[in-house]
Amino acid sequence: MASYMVLYSGGMGMQEDPEVMQQIMAEWGAWYEQMGSAIVDGGAPFADSKHIAGSGVQDGPLGDTPATGYTVIAADSLDAAAAACDSHPHVKHGGQIQVFMCVDMNGGQ
Repeated sequence: MASYMVLYSGGMGMQEDPEVMQQIMAEWGAWYEQMGSAIVDGGAPFADSKHIAGSGVQDGPLGDTPATGYTVIAADSLDAAAAACDSHPHVKHGGQIQVFMCVDMNGGQ
């Protein structure tokens, strides 16, 4: 099984209404529970950022839609990893997900 980086962007952000936030967190918890041992790294939300290019270091994200967090999962294929994220609550609440295969530089995928 290979590892896949699930990169979150966009979304509805943190809600001021505690009940809405509690519901969203419960949905995320249910997704993690459904994934079970396929969660390699539970990830974290992102905060401030800088980006580095040939012109130097600049404040803020690179691009128009900044990444907002990540999770690393295990799956049999890129298609299987994408399918596992198809009903993710981040998408349900206006976000987007990109899934990247992580290449094992120590001898395999």
